Amino acid sequence: MIAVIGLLLGFLISALFLIQGKRRSNGDHQDKKKRSSNEPAEVVKPKSYSKSEVSEHNKRNDCWIIIKDRVYDVTSYVEEHPGGDAILVHAGDDSTDGFFGPQHATRVFDMIEDFYIGQLSQ
Repeated sequence: MIAVIGLLLGFLISALFLIQGKRRSNGDHQDKKKRSSNEPAEVVKPKSYSKSEVSEHNKRNDCWIIIKDRVYDVTSYVEEHPGGDAILVHAGDDSTDGFFGPQHATRVFDMIEDFYIGQLSQ
């Protein structure tokens, strides 16, 4: 039963990253487009979040997940998720195992970075 849930969660998270490209919640990608190719990229230290901070973001309208100690805000994708509410199973928690399941295309690993907001503090 756990394996089925894991596979389902993995499939759903992969779908999340396939569709999310144009539904990004913050405007960082717009800033990158505006920057000329001659300007150096700004180096910014990632924000750090505790597990308890992440755990507060566990709802449909406020959904964060953790993948390999990196924090992602996937709120903008929840309503578009092809698997419905399955994405909420690990909302506010670690989704690493489901994300790295065999059901994901390699493209999803690049797409997740659009949702990156910071690191999990130790």
